[in-house]
Amino acid sequence: MTIEAILKDDIQKAVQKHFQLDNQEIILQPTKKEFEGFYTFVTFPLTKAARKAPAEIGQIIGDELIASSSLVAGFNVVQGFLNISLKDSTWLDLFGKISSDETFGTLPSNGKSVMVEFSSPNTNKPLHLGHLRNNFLGDSLSKILKASGYDVIKTCLVNDRGIHICKSMLAYRELGNGETPESSGIKGDHLAGKYYVLFDIEYKKQIKALVEQGLSEEEAAKKAPWILEAQQLLLLWENNDPETVALWQKMNNWVYEGFAETYKKIGVSFDKTYYESNTYLLGKDIIEEGLQKGVFFKKADNSVWIDLTEEGLDEKLVLRGDGTSVYITQDLGTTELKNSDFGNDRYLWVVGNEQDYHFKVLFAILKRLGRTYADGCYHISYGMVDLPSGKMKSREGTVVDADDLVGQMVQTASDRTQELGKIDDFNSDEAKQLYNQLALGALKYFLLKVDPKKRMLFNPEESIDFQGHTGPFIQYTYARIRSIMRKAEQAGIPAEIPGNSYEMHQAERELVFALSQYPVKVLAAANEFAPSLISQYAFDLAKVYNQFYAEVSIFSDPDPEAVKLRVALSGAVAETIRKALGLLGIDVPERM
Repeated sequence: MTIEAILKDDIQKAVQKHFQLDNQEIILQPTKKEFEGFYTFVTFPLTKAARKAPAEIGQIIGDELIASSSLVAGFNVVQGFLNISLKDSTWLDLFGKISSDETFGTLPSNGKSVMVEFSSPNTNKPLHLGHLRNNFLGDSLSKILKASGYDVIKTCLVNDRGIHICKSMLAYRELGNGETPESSGIKGDHLAGKYYVLFDIEYKKQIKALVEQGLSEEEAAKKAPWILEAQQLLLLWENNDPETVALWQKMNNWVYEGFAETYKKIGVSFDKTYYESNTYLLGKDIIEEGLQKGVFFKKADNSVWIDLTEEGLDEKLVLRGDGTSVYITQDLGTTELKNSDFGNDRYLWVVGNEQDYHFKVLFAILKRLGRTYADGCYHISYGMVDLPSGKMKSREGTVVDADDLVGQMVQTASDRTQELGKIDDFNSDEAKQLYNQLALGALKYFLLKVDPKKRMLFNPEESIDFQGHTGPFIQYTYARIRSIMRKAEQAGIPAEIPGNSYEMHQAERELVFALSQYPVKVLAAANEFAPSLISQYAFDLAKVYNQFYAEVSIFSDPDPEAVKLRVALSGAVAETIRKALGLLGIDVPERM
């Protein structure tokens, strides 16, 4: 049993003994920093049944814990809050269990599987800053869910077809002059993105010309030559026209090579990749099934719909009158395929919050169709990423490209590190590795420390600060501890836990308590789909360690038992920081 479980049991026994109340829900929370203690039990919920004031209840339970609990050293009552302090022997026993458990923070298998779909790039442009938040969220969630006991499958659905892809193809066909990634020196996904922007430039010129001829802007947008040609190109592709398909394959292959390079650079991978071109037709059989069951209905123009007003939604088109599919058709088919392929207990989609309504509709339709896996479907909705200069727009070429951003972050990490002058003994490969670790650590941490649901402002300069709430600050704390551990090893000082007669320093107790919260945070982050909880935990642990480092001497204390314990505590903190940052996809440097 954990300390929390034993303490809850002791409180339950005290409540039963003094107030004759059985099966009360005992909830413990960390004591607020301004009060003495580590665990707090709130007594307000017992007031009515116990017929006593909250503070009096706290005093009675506290006295009983002192008399009967093997864990409790003291307590204080602040109104309805019973703040509990534990015996040093309790902390030492707990730390012994933590330090000897190589799997600390990794929960046993829960026998359930989960699929996390993320990234979902389009093959008409390179990955950008918004994609980075998506990728880092999906990758981190996969790691957190695995650590919490799930069997995890990571998937990506590539949006490789549609009018937006045809826009890039048309612009390349008309303006490309045979340009290739090799001939231009431009990465394949960037080259496709270049022509997506060029399409938009020409399209706007055509709209402007038609407006000057007397058309409304809305009419001009529909009648501009290039949009009509792009629509024709899409029809040719759907009819498997050899020349169109060949161009599509050539440009997509450029993009896939570019994506692979970016994914490797940012440390993201997938167990399986689905392609929209292979899945967009799959939903039509499901639509036919739904028509037979009366889930869907046809309108006069032969289009197929579903009425979801009972679910608080509206009527939704699921198949056009000409028999062509819409996004929801494809998603119904792809979800069915994913379930057929893997049969997971849960399915998660990491997709921006502009698709909130789409996923409500998708899940509602799956339930109407009687799909047993529908209750396990969940949309991990996240907010957009803005820059100090404003919102990004792919069509206008005002996005922050992922490759460029990572390169800029690496350069900033190099500049900042060299300013500090602490790596003069690094060779060029070691320095390059450190700059990459710091750059990606800064980028990932900054994008993951914010609650996923919140829109956020990304500030590159702020993200790579070596002080404050940043990835490099935590990485620096880890590197500092590793330096301490090397010094201890050189001096022949073992990491050992003293006997129960040892009187602990408050900073040591704080550190053991902070360590003990790691598995709690892993489970909470998995349950709430929130890597931000792990980000905050890693930062808090680094802060507690730095406070410990400032308050006690590790090597100069006259008590050898204290020195050995502090070395052991340092090692355990470094390992826990490594694990926590690992769940965020962040590497830690041995030296900085």
